[in-house]
Amino acid sequence: MKYFTILFVFLTVILQAQKNSVTVKGDIDKTVTVTDGDLKKYPVHEVKSIDILNHKMEFKKNLKNLKGVLLKDVLSQVSFNTPTPKELSTFYLVCRAEDGYKVVYSWNEVFNTEAGDHVMLITSENGVPTSGTKEGITLITPEDRATGRRYVKNLSEIVIKKAD
Repeated sequence: MKYFTILFVFLTVILQAQKNSVTVKGDIDKTVTVTDGDLKKYPVHEVKSIDILNHKMEFKKNLKNLKGVLLKDVLSQVSFNTPTPKELSTFYLVCRAEDGYKVVYSWNEVFNTEAGDHVMLITSENGVPTSGTKEGITLITPEDRATGRRYVKNLSEIVIKKAD
């Protein structure tokens, strides 16, 4: 029984650590794992209140007092596999949650539009850090109309791909 308890605690710690990190991989020079601790190194941005609306524009919930970091700041450390900057326009990002839910952004959308200036990885809500919560690291695009479509709870990985 003692060994079972130790194993259970060990697995819980491993699963919790995975919930509090995001792996960035794909058509880049080197795979990067970003932890909730790493996110503290970036400039903090705030959103006072945002309604989460589904694809039918129906209200689902309201998030308040969000703090987070911009996705483009986090991805600024990533070196895309491309011989020229012109080809960056052919890249897209697949952001996947632990449960398999996926959303897609183009490179231009994140780095070259007003919307990209607001795509955030949420680090706290109502003053409570998201690390250790059931929703973990969360991705949100406040500028979207149907905000729920790209509201990714428990973000686990970002796969960077080049369109053929």
